Amino acid sequence: MSDFSALKAALAAAAPDLEIRENEPMSRHTSFRIGGPAALMALPGTEEEAAAAVQIARKLDCPVVLMGNGTNLLVADEGISALVVKTADRWNAIEATGEQELTVQCGALLSRAAKAAWEKGWTGLEFAQGIPGTLGGAVTMNAGAYDGEMAQVVASVRHLEPDGTVVETPAEELDFGYRHSRFSGGGSLILSARLKLRPGDRDAIEAKMEEFRRRRTEKQPLEWPSAGSMFKRPPGHFAGGLIDQCGLRGFTVGGAQVSEKHAGFVINRGGATCRDVLTLVREVQRIVKERTGVDLQMEVRTIGCEPVES
Repeated sequence: MSDFSALKAALAAAAPDLEIRENEPMSRHTSFRIGGPAALMALPGTEEEAAAAVQIARKLDCPVVLMGNGTNLLVADEGISALVVKTADRWNAIEATGEQELTVQCGALLSRAAKAAWEKGWTGLEFAQGIPGTLGGAVTMNAGAYDGEMAQVVASVRHLEPDGTVVETPAEELDFGYRHSRFSGGGSLILSARLKLRPGDRDAIEAKMEEFRRRRTEKQPLEWPSAGSMFKRPPGHFAGGLIDQCGLRGFTVGGAQVSEKHAGFVINRGGATCRDVLTLVREVQRIVKERTGVDLQMEVRTIGCEPVES
């Protein structure tokens, strides 16, 4: 069993300005509003603090969970026996660092990055305007929408390796795929990314962003806590369409519900637990497989509980 009191003492000694919280409810840090306490949570303000936190935890053989804004996470009701390193609260700088190039820290909201590109008259990030997450999470899962994805704009990523070293890796070595990158396993902490964009017309960029914003507001249940799309898009299909076809729109387990507005979303109607969500997901997967022959795979990252496969 990990000695988190020893870890806390070691972190305080090595990085006295590092904010550390004990038994921090993860429900406060996920868009699902679900999750029990993390044994320890560190909120580093600098790369040095993040590196120290990871290095010390590894040295003391304590598990480490790296997270951004928590918009794609489902955390166990029992909590996490680990050090959670969260960067989204403080690392949110966005700056122009080259010709049609933005350098964005991992905690910056993707919507802010899209706005910064628009202000410069640079195109390529319009698809990201309404994605509710941070740069770090978006790169990790190669987030995308409306025929755009992060792989199209990322030039390189600066990241913290499991041993605490800082590395910058070019895009061609990041193993981007559908909702996947080399960071998907959670072993590395993204610090920032260079985004390469193109010159464009500000009015046209704004119009496209406004259109994407309108579509999201009309079609997605943004008024409820959720983790966005629950399932990956099956080849040749739309997950929401298959779920709807099977009559599962509005299907409910405890406080978790297949959204009546968009069947690809699972929402927290109030008091939903991780167990509620996973039970619902298993049943949706079973019924869709029986009736359509299609396997649905979760897109949401699970922590402290087993991922669900059909």
